[in-house]
Amino acid sequence: MPLSVPQATVTEDKNRFRVLITGRRFGKTHLCIREICKAAARKPGSINWAICPSYRMAKQIWWIQICSKLSDLRWIKSKNEAELTIMLKNGSIIALKGADNWDSLRGVGLDFVVIDEFQDVPRQAWTEVIRPTLSDKKGRALFCGTPKGVGSWSHKLFTQAIHEPDWNAWQFTTIEGGNVAQDEIDSARRDLDDKTFAQEYLATFNTYSGVVYYNFDYKGTVKPCEDPHTGIIHIGQDFNYSPQCCVIAQVTNDAIHVFDEIHMLTSSTEEVAKEVRARYPQSKVIVYPDPSGKQRKASAGGKTDFSILHNAGFELKARNVHTPIRDRVNAVNARLLSADGKRKLYVDPKCKHTVESLMRLTYTEGTSQIAKNSGLDHASDALGYLVDYLYPIKKKYSTTEEPQQWSFGTKKRW
Repeated sequence: MPLSVPQATVTEDKNRFRVLITGRRFGKTHLCIREICKAAARKPGSINWAICPSYRMAKQIWWIQICSKLSDLRWIKSKNEAELTIMLKNGSIIALKGADNWDSLRGVGLDFVVIDEFQDVPRQAWTEVIRPTLSDKKGRALFCGTPKGVGSWSHKLFTQAIHEPDWNAWQFTTIEGGNVAQDEIDSARRDLDDKTFAQEYLATFNTYSGVVYYNFDYKGTVKPCEDPHTGIIHIGQDFNYSPQCCVIAQVTNDAIHVFDEIHMLTSSTEEVAKEVRARYPQSKVIVYPDPSGKQRKASAGGKTDFSILHNAGFELKARNVHTPIRDRVNAVNARLLSADGKRKLYVDPKCKHTVESLMRLTYTEGTSQIAKNSGLDHASDALGYLVDYLYPIKKKYSTTEEPQQWSFGTKKRW
């Protein structure tokens, strides 16, 4: 399995604990799969885990890839898809786990563990559960992820790894991974704002302080929408009992212009739907709601928020699961001002709640957590669901074809 020079630098390192921070599409999963299989192959009878932020991620991203590679090598003795466990012919076990129920990971002695996208794994999962599983066997660990801000536990672990004995750490950009062409990097620079581009592609840790939507500029963002086209209206919706928040926008020429908003205290989804219809009786309405509304019972009759909106005649577009908050924030900041200096998100001055949310919402001091107790987050959350669905930060890139065979310096196969 050929490696890029940065990947080889990591895999050849002999330290017990390794921390890798990279830009998007560097090839982290490719490297992680290789490392866990190498560990299982070189120590017969060993127990090796790959831990992802969620069980779903482990199954969707890891399972097919690792089974395909090990099948090609004919190393598999048996596998259990229900448990996401593979036994090799040398007696080693590879198991995929999710950190969404991290307390259940206790009690097993591990020889090797990979923590993929570790910035989204709770710190307590490592300190209270995973680290103790490595003690009796003096097991090794590889952390792989993308930056999540100065002050986050991933940043603290990275800086610790630079100085601690038997630890090592690296930062590599997307382009250094060799999987994404330069023209794609240039395209991302046009689509993203400077801060997001630096974090997602240059693998830099940003300082989270001050306002969340740092690319908001009153003169540049707040513009009247004199004659909005209401044949089709796009609505971002955040579900709450108080307030219920909607932003209402037109989307034309790759730009979003918010021209109306709904902010209703002690209200319901039914009342919001009626208000939308009262204001725009002839419009085709497309709603981009909070994904939690698919399950949330919002009426005495057991209807969900989604079913209420659907019954009102609205078209719904929502992700199956929540996009990470930072990705929604980055998507909005990228629309407010891209790295090449273009603004593609505007707000009418009459949308006072939306303007105030974008202008005043801040991070809790000394953390990368948004200050939710301010009550300013609802309108920008509603806007974030719309922006993230239409113009998400994460994109799929064509990558170089991965090889079909691995080699760990030995011709032996089981």
